[in-house]
Amino acid sequence: MGEQLVADAIVERLRAWGVTRIFGYAGDGINSLLGALQRSGSPEFVSTRHEELAAFAACGHAKFSGEVGVCLATQGPGAIHLLAGLYDAKLDRRPVVAIVGQVVSTALGSGYLQEVDLHALFKDVCSQYVQTVFAPEQALTALDNAMRTAIATSTPTCLIIPHDVQKASMPEETPHSHGVVPSAPIAARPRIAPPEEQLRRAADVLNAGDRVAVLVGRGAAGCAEHLAAVVDAVGGGVTTSLLGKPVLDETQPWHTGVMGHLGTTASARLMAECDTLLIVGSNDPWTEFYPAPGQARAVQIDIEPRVLGAKYPIEAAVSGDAALSLSGLLPLLERTADRSWEQRVHGWTAQWHRLADERCRETYDAANPEFVVRELSDHLPPNARVAVDVGSTVYWYARHLRLPAGVPAHVSGYLASMGCGLPYGIAAKLDAPDRPVVALVGDGAMQMAGLPELVTLADRWRDWADPRFVVLVLHNGDLTEVSWEQREMENDPRFPASQRVPSFPYADYAELLGLGAVRITASDQATDAWRQAFAADRPFVIEAMVDPAAPMLPPLMPESKAEGLYAALEQEDGGGAVVDRVRRQRAADSEE
Repeated sequence: MGEQLVADAIVERLRAWGVTRIFGYAGDGINSLLGALQRSGSPEFVSTRHEELAAFAACGHAKFSGEVGVCLATQGPGAIHLLAGLYDAKLDRRPVVAIVGQVVSTALGSGYLQEVDLHALFKDVCSQYVQTVFAPEQALTALDNAMRTAIATSTPTCLIIPHDVQKASMPEETPHSHGVVPSAPIAARPRIAPPEEQLRRAADVLNAGDRVAVLVGRGAAGCAEHLAAVVDAVGGGVTTSLLGKPVLDETQPWHTGVMGHLGTTASARLMAECDTLLIVGSNDPWTEFYPAPGQARAVQIDIEPRVLGAKYPIEAAVSGDAALSLSGLLPLLERTADRSWEQRVHGWTAQWHRLADERCRETYDAANPEFVVRELSDHLPPNARVAVDVGSTVYWYARHLRLPAGVPAHVSGYLASMGCGLPYGIAAKLDAPDRPVVALVGDGAMQMAGLPELVTLADRWRDWADPRFVVLVLHNGDLTEVSWEQREMENDPRFPASQRVPSFPYADYAELLGLGAVRITASDQATDAWRQAFAADRPFVIEAMVDPAAPMLPPLMPESKAEGLYAALEQEDGGGAVVDRVRRQRAADSEE
């Protein structure tokens, strides 16, 4: 056996950690690591079209697989480009390890080509662990710590390896001497059960409530049966955070849908009229959509003690695994005999479904984006995976897409960064090539980051057991979410210089790349488009020409806010017709 380089030892250790693929982009600062990957044959190196997309893909891998995502970039600009995807992992609490090259260690501090202070660059986004490897004996321990810390804290970490260290010889054995720290590629997670007294205090609060609401976040994943039993016991209703949407079956009469600015009228009423709130695995930031302070007594269950009481004043805190906590709580709950609150919740939910149907039947000059996304519900395979980019697509996904049980869906939640959809989808597909993937993307996000990754799709799809990868592009020539935010929050009219998205032939471009594609211009064409897409023998792009006039309003918007919105719309060409549409929608929303 020949001499082993540090780069080879790093790759071997990544395999020992179970890493199956690394997302990255080449550069001279990581050439030794790339050479080691080539010699090894695994983990698989997945070349994205930009380092930012590599970091998003690593985060997407962590979200869909539950494993550590790994990304690789050279020093200087390559490292800088990773930041958005790493911040996505940090804010959404996902384990990612970034391995970054650096100029040769003898040149550090000299103002060398592409020299950037990488510790300063990554000290916030990878605050739990960022380390430079200066000696071969340090390399494996540093990598183990980066992996372990990412797993333990569910955050991104960073390992910086100067080029000369990558090429250095690795000792055959770790010296047993002062200053050399041996390590092992192993980690474990605990299951944390809450103390009995916390459960009893929580049960006391819930049993005293007459109108109980449950807010469910992604931390309650895997707890669907427990949550259904809690709802039955308290005779209450459930709303979810955006990230908690895949946790529960939204067809249940007690499920009011997603809460918040992009949520449903039923969820808004549930939160506005409850007298007791149970929060499970959620730290949702839309605090203005919670019950008013003092309105509801509250209980919160979370594995992270730091989030207990962080978004709403609570009386009872339960610190533990959601499933174990709910299992311990259930026997302590008294089944309420009065089901009047339950019936009110069911009524609000039924009303929301009628409103959603009405909105989807609205006619526009182009296709109705709400209908196009809602129609996917009838065609989504039961083993699909869904990636959602940021923009108007998130609103229509949150309100209209019904996910089959067990179908995961992910979006950039707390960072809310455009450009995540295609990298997420590619990561999901590479993790499970036998499962179909759907990516929901607006035209702004598609031009920001999606078009380059269509090239990646075209390059890789022939290797997949199931080649179906459907990309819906909502093409309306506008950064629609921000346009509506300008009107609602600033009372300013749409600013075309900032909001216009240049026209681009997405379907034609997809066909140029050898992918399937169709362009639709009316709502009634959406059904056949989804059928075509899922019957295709290759990735498929649906370019939906949709109308940006579909209102993107918060549920139950008060008249005081609506007046400023109307004034902003009236300043736009054709804005009067949009005002009439908004008035009709608000009038329908306010009816109980």
